Amino acid sequence: MTDVDRQIARSAELLERTNERHRAGMVRKQRADGIGQRITRIAIADGAILLAAIIFAIVIGPLGLLGAVGVMALMIATTIALAVLPGAPAPTPEKLREVPLKALPAQTERWLSTQRAALPAPAITLIDQISVRLETLSPQLATLDENELAATEVRKLVGEQLPEFIKGYTRVPPELRRTERNGSTPDAQLLDGLRLIESQIGEMTTQLAEGDLDQLATRGRFLEIKYRGDETQA
Repeated sequence: MTDVDRQIARSAELLERTNERHRAGMVRKQRADGIGQRITRIAIADGAILLAAIIFAIVIGPLGLLGAVGVMALMIATTIALAVLPGAPAPTPEKLREVPLKALPAQTERWLSTQRAALPAPAITLIDQISVRLETLSPQLATLDENELAATEVRKLVGEQLPEFIKGYTRVPPELRRTERNGSTPDAQLLDGLRLIESQIGEMTTQLAEGDLDQLATRGRFLEIKYRGDETQA
């Protein structure tokens, strides 16, 4: 093995370790988000029970020892139930179209996490890169009006074209995904499309950060990759 080969091997190993760390970080983040959502739901529910008990005591009369014990038991039961019940499922592509713009990157990222098992290994790295792009994009949307033309471009790419592109790939039977048609395979077209999407999200983030909304709104750059496996679909 030459020095160049060894350097390439070391670089590939470093890249793989970096991707593994990022994937582990994504898992930890998703778990932390899930725990945070559960805690929030528990706090809201217990707070509502306490408020109802206070209103009852003011309007009708004191709860007494038995009533206080009942309220405590109800709060404990509610806390346990909300702690063990499954969290909210990831949104479907159809629901992503209705998600508020500010929440769209995070919800799209949740949906992407459910698609990883259906994608080839090289695509997982690109999904991780897109997830990083979405995390960076999210704060940029905080002050963007839903009615802005720029907001329409963001929603079209992140909430419509990205999910539809991946859905189109998963509809191709697995045994045909490496079959070449018209000079390319569904696997190769998937990777090309994900690279393009990752690049476009990066450009959008830059334009939003620079306040260049006119350029973003009028650039007219849509995802025009339609992979050619349609005729091979079941």
